[in-house]
Amino acid sequence: MSVETETTAAASKEVSPAPAVAPAPKALRKRVQWFGLRSAIPGRAQRLLAFGSFAALFVAWAWVSHRESTNPVFMPTPEDVWRAARNLFGDEKLWLDLKLSVFRVTAGFLLAAAVGVPLGLWMGSFKLVEATVQPIIEFVRYVPVPALIPILMVVFGIDELSKVLLIWVGTFFQLVLMVADEVRRVPQELVAVSYTLGARRGEVIRRVLWPAARPGIFDALRLCNGWAWTYVIVAELVAANEGLGYRILKFSRFLQTPQLWAYVILLGLIGLGLDAAFRAFNRRLFHWAEATR
Repeated sequence: MSVETETTAAASKEVSPAPAVAPAPKALRKRVQWFGLRSAIPGRAQRLLAFGSFAALFVAWAWVSHRESTNPVFMPTPEDVWRAARNLFGDEKLWLDLKLSVFRVTAGFLLAAAVGVPLGLWMGSFKLVEATVQPIIEFVRYVPVPALIPILMVVFGIDELSKVLLIWVGTFFQLVLMVADEVRRVPQELVAVSYTLGARRGEVIRRVLWPAARPGIFDALRLCNGWAWTYVIVAELVAANEGLGYRILKFSRFLQTPQLWAYVILLGLIGLGLDAAFRAFNRRLFHWAEATR
């Protein structure tokens, strides 16, 4: 074979098209790790699991309450509770109880937030404030709230103020510590960089510590709002004649358990609704923080 022929053959090999590469298969859907530590699961699965847990609880309640060995005075059937709830929703006393309880809880919670969030921000920012205020807050935090009922009645009387302040006491001291912890979780590197860029102390608090801690603070408010509702029964022990907590105690005194269960379920539904609203607002206001959790 001549040199020219060999050169032509070699050139044809070089310019010959490369074998076609098979197209890559479609990306497989990421496998869900149902029992993985802190692994995410699909939102639809979360909703189905939540619905299934409530359905299982309802079925267990219906099964136990319909057994002959179950005393209906202590565990009424779902049908009895439903009939009691229908009668209660037609009674204006329920709406008056709901209105007063919502007012008391909301007023106590907002007062705790208005005072607790700024104080917690200062505690998390300044060691001087932490050393001065935190021991007092820790001391009061361990005092049982019902033990303060006589003191509040003597000092503030038996009107609405004592009930609101009782809810305030039950949430304020917890909220302050939680807000301070959220502020302390802000990385110190951000503070150092801010000082390096020429920021002053007030600007660091306003533009670095406060914005970075807001998602956690909002979550702390969600938890404290739930605690505020748990204190409504205790607050309405203070010479109350209306309110969800007062009515529950009255039903229990006269063994009106279907009505009692209806009020308890109503409280649970209110709590679920408020918690869902807080979570939705948190995702909407601080969507940028969801990726870091």
